[in-house]
Amino acid sequence: MTDTVISSANKEHIIGDDRPFTIIGERINPTGRKILAEEMKAGDFSRVEADALAQVAAGAQMLDVNAGIPLADEPALLAQAIQLVQSITDVPLSIDSSIIEALEAGLAVYQGKALVNSVTGEDEVMERVLPLVAKHKAAVVAISNDETGISEDPNERFKVAKKIVERAADHGIPHSDVVIDPLVMPIGAMRYAGRQVFDILDRIRTELKCNTTCGASNVSFGLPQRNGINGAFLSMSISAGMTSAITNPVHEEVMRAVMAADVLMGNDQDCLNWIQKYREPAAEGTEGARGRRQTRRRRKS
Repeated sequence: MTDTVISSANKEHIIGDDRPFTIIGERINPTGRKILAEEMKAGDFSRVEADALAQVAAGAQMLDVNAGIPLADEPALLAQAIQLVQSITDVPLSIDSSIIEALEAGLAVYQGKALVNSVTGEDEVMERVLPLVAKHKAAVVAISNDETGISEDPNERFKVAKKIVERAADHGIPHSDVVIDPLVMPIGAMRYAGRQVFDILDRIRTELKCNTTCGASNVSFGLPQRNGINGAFLSMSISAGMTSAITNPVHEEVMRAVMAADVLMGNDQDCLNWIQKYREPAAEGTEGARGRRQTRRRRKS
């Protein structure tokens, strides 16, 4: 069993295969969100603030922060967004960019141990990103593609993941701080996209001893009723060994599927998270209801 420890200034979160599944909120990302992109570019972060608070309220244990806007100063915007989010919530963050200067700017202002999203298997990318991760003692998402692109063969994706883990070790980054993304492709375009991920997860856990994540919403791209697909995919991924995902926690259907999978996998001890979330309040006239009224009266007095 491997634990990946991520932290904010005063809160620690652990990703692990014997723990409740980690939801990393995906909403602070201007990609495909024209209004958000325009607002951030203009220095208006009110929607970033609202999205951060809504995702944490919905159950996200971490938040992904991305500021990738064409023709904008991404390093400055990412640093500003990170500082804002850390000022209003204490959940740890995933710093999301493909631009090394943006990652540097984000890590420079981050308080705690961040998750860097991400590094790929290209030699040039690894030699730029991994020293930065090591310098800041962060953890990193390792995406299973390289110069050859994204393979449809799970064995090839595993080889890329293994290469990144080994190169990370050369830079002093332990396997526990490498979170593998086996890449989820749209099921509407690739019939066995789900199976490709399920087939690789156990090997990552047992052979590489790493935790895993993915951009879960990718699987349903272009399909109707996407939350149904996303929820089923996450439940099956948890069963296959996935330990975290970047997704939208505001969708109740998705969160219910994840929490139910935690119960069935034995990762929600005594079903406490499920009971706390979904237990119906006691009916009026019962002992529970009387107890609540007495508690309210005591509080008023």
